[in-house]
Order: sequence, then C-alpha cells, then structure tokens
Amino acid sequence: MHTGPTGNGPERTGDDAADPEFLALERELAVFLRRARASSGEMAREVHPELEPAAYGLLARLDDAGGRRATELAAYFGVGKATMSRQLRALEELGLVAREPDPADGRAWLVHLTDEGRDRFRRVRDARRARYVRKLADWDRAEVAELARLLHQLNTRAEGGEPGARRGPQSSA
Repeated sequence: MHTGPTGNGPERTGDDAADPEFLALERELAVFLRRARASSGEMAREVHPELEPAAYGLLARLDDAGGRRATELAAYFGVGKATMSRQLRALEELGLVAREPDPADGRAWLVHLTDEGRDRFRRVRDARRARYVRKLADWDRAEVAELARLLHQLNTRAEGGEPGARRGPQSSA
C-alpha cells in the first residue's frame, strides 16, 4: 500500500483523491452559486426590468467603492475591457450610471451611480438583507460574522491575495 504525501494513510487517486471535507465544500458551493445566480437575476430585474443579472454586482461595486475607471472595474471582476464597456453602456442607457472626467487624469473617465441608480440598487439591497436577517434569525451573530469572515477569506484568495492576508469584509452587495 502506498501512503499519501503526509504519510497518514493510503494515497488516494482519481475521485477518491479529495478529502471528504473538500468534496462537501465543492458540493455546497455549487448549490450556493446556483442559487446566487438565480437570485442575482431576480434582484437585477427588481432594480430595472432590463438589467442583466451580471450587472447587479457592478452596481454593488460602484455603491461600495464609489466612482471607478472602467479598467479598474474590469480587473476587479476579471472580465475584458470590451465586456465591461458593454455592461457600462447598458447601465448608462438605463440611467443607472454616468461618466465624469477623472480629476486625477483628464484623459480618463470615472463611472459612478446616478442618484436613481443608487436609490434603486439600495432599495433592492436592503430588501435582500432583510431576507438574510429573517433566514438567519436563529443563528448567533458570531456565527454570521464567522461566515462573512470565511467567505471574505475565500474571496481574497480567489483574487490572488496572500493566504495569511486579513482584511475586513468590505462588500455591501
């Protein structure tokens, strides 16, 4: 029998190679992501009937971080400049975002939420948060905080951050 790299047991191969904890994580994340995609579509339609589901996260980022260049937004979401330009153009046509010259560089533009965009986004976001509060009413606040901390840590690592890097939860999405 071959032992694994830790010497703690048999070496696993194929589908058996992952620890049960990581298989459970994969399964639960898949369910969570499937539900999140469906929820993003619903929330986007609540903000505006013509809003694409992917654009909801863009509104959340702009509400959270303020005016940003399109290139910064594209990098943050891991999409190409053309994709970001198309999404921003659609949001602009719906009156949810506007562009203004970047005071730090007159050649660049900052994208920001319009008053209408901010009001519509926050109304939907607040309703979603109220649903979270109801669904997690029987959780201890420390458990909610721990879940937020762990998800933030997972997101930071997915962004290429250092495993030991600690930042506080920052998203209002």
